Amino acid sequence: MSQEAGPRPRAAGARSAGIGVGTAFGTFGELLQGVLPEEDGDFLVTLPVARWTMATFRPEPGVGEVLVRPDRKTKALQLARTICELAELRTGVPVGGTLRVNSVIPEGKGLASSSADLVATARAVGQALDVAMPPSRVERLLADIEPTDGVLYPAIVAFHHRTVRLRGILGSLPVMAVVGIDEGGSVDTVDFNRIPKPFTLADRHEYARLLDRLACAVRRRDLAEVGRVATRSAQMNQLLRHKRSLEPMREICREVGGLGVAVAHSGTTLGILLDTADPSYTQRVSAAAQACGELAGGVTVYRTLSFPAGAVRS
Repeated sequence: MSQEAGPRPRAAGARSAGIGVGTAFGTFGELLQGVLPEEDGDFLVTLPVARWTMATFRPEPGVGEVLVRPDRKTKALQLARTICELAELRTGVPVGGTLRVNSVIPEGKGLASSSADLVATARAVGQALDVAMPPSRVERLLADIEPTDGVLYPAIVAFHHRTVRLRGILGSLPVMAVVGIDEGGSVDTVDFNRIPKPFTLADRHEYARLLDRLACAVRRRDLAEVGRVATRSAQMNQLLRHKRSLEPMREICREVGGLGVAVAHSGTTLGILLDTADPSYTQRVSAAAQACGELAGGVTVYRTLSFPAGAVRS
């Protein structure tokens, strides 16, 4: 069993000696994801966890080329070039530089690795070039690249990931543990979002009810209800991306007294939610990790993030 949080970064965006630095957290899949009975109704509700991406950008004024390391981070490179173009429009001076993206978020697993890369990049390049990056601008920039998770906001949020726009800020929850497994393979977010959704009108209305229940649960800090909603969302997602381990994970959750099962709806991971303030937490997490290890082999324990009131800034 591994337990990874990584060092908590000092700030979402900072600048030192002309080098821009930006960070963003990942998620453990979503608490809820589906389609609402409205136009452009695809949505998700984030489950932020203590896994991070850090981007640094060293600008080179007068040089129009932008490089990225590692070079596979092509989406981050595309975004960095766009922001450099914005800076050039303002100053009239071409600017390039080197972007470095470092992350402890596994790729292709549904943990918002790509979204975190992009948000961290926007913050780093914006800071280095003195280009303001309020959430509304970042959303517009990211919408031109790919469907994006709601990691831009330090809160649990309802987010329209396909159109890249905030639906609403739900708030924050006490810290939970997620005892996670990975079914293997990887999922491309762009390809996944091209798949037609098989949800009926009745399903869409159920997603609306689940969103209302989850919003109320977050306000009340009701972790048991959060777990129930997450489990139901995982069940409904079986039509779209089946997870063979879901029912065994639900059984383990019941055996250890967990809150529910959360999944990466467009990824390969599943996890059992546990209340870290529960007096029996140590016994529960150990039992869950052992049972999950017997089911899937490798197990990772994640910690969810809790945010102070008023952490979200426009």
